[in-house]
Amino acid sequence: MTGRPLSRFGIALGAKNVSLVVVNRIILTPEKESALQRLLDDPSPGVRQALLREFEALGGPGVACLRRLAEGENRVLGRHAAWFLRKLRSGNPAEDFRHFVRSLNYELETGFLLLNRTVQPDLDIGDCCRMLDAMARRCRDLMFPPMSARERCRVINRVLFHEYHFRGNVDHFEDPANSLLGEVLHNRRGLPVTLSVVYILVAQRCGFMLEPVGIPGHFLVGCYEDVTPFFIDPFAQGLFRSPDDVFTLIRQHKTAPRLSHLTPTPVREVIWRCCRNLVNHYGKAGDEEKARLLGSFAHEFEITHQRSAEP
Repeated sequence: MTGRPLSRFGIALGAKNVSLVVVNRIILTPEKESALQRLLDDPSPGVRQALLREFEALGGPGVACLRRLAEGENRVLGRHAAWFLRKLRSGNPAEDFRHFVRSLNYELETGFLLLNRTVQPDLDIGDCCRMLDAMARRCRDLMFPPMSARERCRVINRVLFHEYHFRGNVDHFEDPANSLLGEVLHNRRGLPVTLSVVYILVAQRCGFMLEPVGIPGHFLVGCYEDVTPFFIDPFAQGLFRSPDDVFTLIRQHKTAPRLSHLTPTPVREVIWRCCRNLVNHYGKAGDEEKARLLGSFAHEFEITHQRSAEP
């Protein structure tokens, strides 16, 4: 979408001018909401800043509008709405993440970016999204129908591991940067869980739904389109694994495999697991302040889950 002129008192939408006078008003009419929504994905910095001022002026109704979009089915608008929400609450990244945890509305990309900002408040979320968009665009250029699920995964493997050179950070496995999405995108090194998240987010942008699969001692990406699921190991540069292969991995960690190990892991547990990794890695690095902060987030996940499970 190209940039379009926006003024404090109106938004040009083709030949039509839609009034958006909101100063000193808190009423968000359906017409205004529709006009804001149509501009939400406009990349022009001027438009985005003007929209941010409009949402600030709207106050509560504006935030409610953004939350509806962020939690809706349209993932593109949801990402942009989440960006505006973060800007409106940018003063306290730790509180932003706690709000996310307590909301029970867990989305993989939003959760990992908000978690990253708790220790790197200046993270450029736009840069992260643009890199994910670029990798997905390259994948789409190489995909053509009809393609099986395995063939589409081979395309993603080519782009991520051969063109962008993502790798598991075996030399510095306990570096906290391996658990921060922005750092993983920048360094192209990460843990099994964060590399799996990158893989899934790129696939989502290609309209290809894959699932996170946390097994004892490792993390994979699951594809359930076929009768028999298969799994991708991003830490092993996209190695395909069968269910029997996964059971062999589990046995190597002295655990008896169960069929439940092959099922998708809820987003809540994926982000919680990353919090626990960060607690351990910051602790070993001697950064007790960050270890305590991340530990408080892990505890917040636990008590929020317990409360939600209560009858």
